[in-house]
Amino acid sequence: MELLFLGTGAGLPAKSRNVSAIALQLLQERGTEWLFDCGEGTQHQILRAPVKLHRLEKVFITHLHGDHIFGLPGLLSSRSFHGAPSPLQVYGPPGLRSFVECALSISSTHLTYPVEWVEVRPGVVWSDERFEVRCELLDHVVPSYGYRVTERDKPGALRSDALKALGVPPGPIYGTLKAGGRVVLENGTVLDGREFLDPPIPGRTLAILGDTRPCASVRTLAQDADVLVHESTFHSDLAPLAHQYGHSTALDAAKMAHEAGTHALILTHISARYQDDVTHLLDEARAVHPNTYVATDFWTYAF
Repeated sequence: MELLFLGTGAGLPAKSRNVSAIALQLLQERGTEWLFDCGEGTQHQILRAPVKLHRLEKVFITHLHGDHIFGLPGLLSSRSFHGAPSPLQVYGPPGLRSFVECALSISSTHLTYPVEWVEVRPGVVWSDERFEVRCELLDHVVPSYGYRVTERDKPGALRSDALKALGVPPGPIYGTLKAGGRVVLENGTVLDGREFLDPPIPGRTLAILGDTRPCASVRTLAQDADVLVHESTFHSDLAPLAHQYGHSTALDAAKMAHEAGTHALILTHISARYQDDVTHLLDEARAVHPNTYVATDFWTYAF
C-alpha cells in the first residue's frame, strides 16, 4: 500500500499546500486507487501525480466542508471525459449526493459511468475477501467521519520442505494445500494443508480521519494501526482556538496515536499560518510519538 498526499492544507489553498485529498494506491493488491476527500483543485494535483482517474475505484468523503468536497463534481466530470467506463463508489455523509448531483445537473454534465452512492453511518461500510472499511463519527462542528481500512490476514507460506520430506512432489497438490485444503495421496495418506502452513501474515491497517477534536472514536479507529493520518490544524499554543472550531493540535494527534498504539502518525490539514515552517508542529508531536511525519503535497508513504 502507498499513500500519496494530493492536498495537505486546511481551509483554503495556499501556495505550498492545496486543500485535502489523499490517494491510497492499491496497485499490487487490487490494481486500483482510492481517494479520501476531494478538495478544490484535486484534479489539478492529480495531473502532477502518478494517479489515474480510470483506476479510481472508490472515493471516501469525511465531511461536507468545502475544503474536502468542492473538487468532487469536477473530478467526476473529468473521469467521464477520460472515458473511464468502470463504476465508481462514493461514500460520505448525508447530503453529499445532493450536492454533487445538483452541481452536475446545473452544469449539464453527464457521466459515462455509473456512480454508486453510499451514505455512511458508524460501522462497516464495505468489505470483500481482501479488505474491510469501517467508519466512526468524530467530534467536529458538522458530522465528520474517520475511516479504518483493514487488510485481512494472508495465509502463511507453505512449508514445501516438509512436503518434499514426505515424498510429495511440487505440483497442483501444493496449490490445494496452500489454500488450506485436504489431499489424499495415492498411498491413502491424508494431508491437511493447515498443518503445512506457517502462521498467517497479519494484514495492514490504516486510519484516515476527517476534521475532529480529540475523542474516543479516534482511539477506536487508530487502535494498533500501522498508520494514522490525523489532522493537525494548529500548534498547541492555539489549542483553545483549535477546539473552538472542532480541530486538533499536533500535540492532540500525538497523544491519540500514543494512546492507541499506532505505529506511524502522519500529520496533515495544516493551517496556512504554518506553510513556511512546520518544525514546531513536528517537534511537539515527536516528543510524545517519535514516529511522526508531517505530510506535504505529493509526498508518499509506503507501508
